[in-house]
Amino acid sequence: MPHILIAVVVTLIIAIPITYALTSAYCKHAAESKIGSAEEKAREIIDEAVKAAENKKRESLLEIKEESIKTKNELDKEIKERRNEIQRNERRIIQKEENLDKKLESIEKKEAGFAAKEEEINRQKEEVSKLHEERVQELERISRLTSEQAKDYLLKMIEDDVKLDTAKLIKEMETKAKEEAGKKAREYIVTAIQKCAADHVSETTISVVQLPNDEMKGRIIGREGRNIRTLETMTGVDLIIDDTPEAVILSGFDPIRREVARIALEKLIVDGRIHPARIEEMVEKAQKEVESMIREEGESAALEVGVHGIHPELIRLLGKMKFRTSYGQNALKHSIEVAQLSGLLASEVGVDVRMAKRAGLLHDIGKSVDHEVEGSHIQIGVDLCKKYKESPTIINAVEAHHGDVEPQSLVACLVQAADAISAARPGARRETLETYSNRLQQLEDIANGFKGVDKSFAIQAGREIRIMVVPDQINDAEMVLLARDISKQIENDLEYPGQIKINVIRESRVTEYAR
Repeated sequence: MPHILIAVVVTLIIAIPITYALTSAYCKHAAESKIGSAEEKAREIIDEAVKAAENKKRESLLEIKEESIKTKNELDKEIKERRNEIQRNERRIIQKEENLDKKLESIEKKEAGFAAKEEEINRQKEEVSKLHEERVQELERISRLTSEQAKDYLLKMIEDDVKLDTAKLIKEMETKAKEEAGKKAREYIVTAIQKCAADHVSETTISVVQLPNDEMKGRIIGREGRNIRTLETMTGVDLIIDDTPEAVILSGFDPIRREVARIALEKLIVDGRIHPARIEEMVEKAQKEVESMIREEGESAALEVGVHGIHPELIRLLGKMKFRTSYGQNALKHSIEVAQLSGLLASEVGVDVRMAKRAGLLHDIGKSVDHEVEGSHIQIGVDLCKKYKESPTIINAVEAHHGDVEPQSLVACLVQAADAISAARPGARRETLETYSNRLQQLEDIANGFKGVDKSFAIQAGREIRIMVVPDQINDAEMVLLARDISKQIENDLEYPGQIKINVIRESRVTEYAR
């Protein structure tokens, strides 16, 4: 419709000016007589324009109708497809509802079956409970024991069985562990000790200086004792001049001062000129010589072990340990031995040998100054290693070698083991008779404190204890547990080098006389 209107308007717009123009021209050239024919012609043109407009209108209407028909067909097709899809969905939903109804029906049937079974189970439980009560009553009647008494009896039997099984299991495990680990451990330790054989000389608090003759004693004393007083003042050591032929005794608790006094006195004896000025000069020379000796001993120890890169001050402190003893064992020799043992053990178990040797050599470094600095030799050693930039592994090995802290590396464990081996090996340390006797007595007292022990005997210098038990009170299975308990008690209450073997002996005798 809009297209038709537009065509009509356009036709009119075109026709009117044309008509006007023709009419005007005709009026000018043809005069007024031809006005009628022009109007007819104009009407014809208008009629043609109207016809053309109507044709355009019909064509537009046809196009619009075709488009509307096409659009309607498309809409009908889409609506049909959607209706089909909706129908399919409805069929699926109906199918699912049917399936759900079937499942619900099946579940209801199962629930009904379960309810019936539950009732049956409850009924059976009641019957079982009733039968159990009847059985318990019958057992109590037959055994003449109540349920509590029977329970106690069974628990006692089970406890005895468990004890026996535990003892057997412990024995089997210990035997297996000893078979597997004992052989290898003994091999490592024996090999390490054999490779690290060292001689140790017990040092005391005195040194003896030999004299060429007894006349030298008077010269050492000097006029009114001025020479001996000067020497004692300069060195801090007491000189004992008695009836011992051709000998002077130097007494002092500081081995370095005693060594300085010994060297100075020997130099004075060789020189022959003994007077206060000369004594001061010789003492100064002896001090320098001892200081040089200390440094050389430290360097020699590091070289012997094969450890390099130690701070010079630590080297000097190592050298001072030559003049330090512990339980009669030379501290420097002990450190060298621990370093070598640590290296040997490390090579056996696949640990860094150099690190193990370094830790073993420095583990007792605190003993070099523990008489001068307050604190334990462990804490002093840790402080020294931190001061001179040793690695955390070395510091932990020094701190843990007596078990004060937990070892954080296998190197620390090896140093612990090597220190125990060096200290516990035969002849390494010296004990007083009183300490030795007390340890033996304490061992026997610990063993005698356990129930069922008849007698105990500490033998092998306190490295073994034999325990005789009462056969009627301790059976074979309980012997294993008793030995284990006694070993734990000894570990908790006593301090001792090495290890102590516990032997528990149970003996049964039957005596009869033939008459």
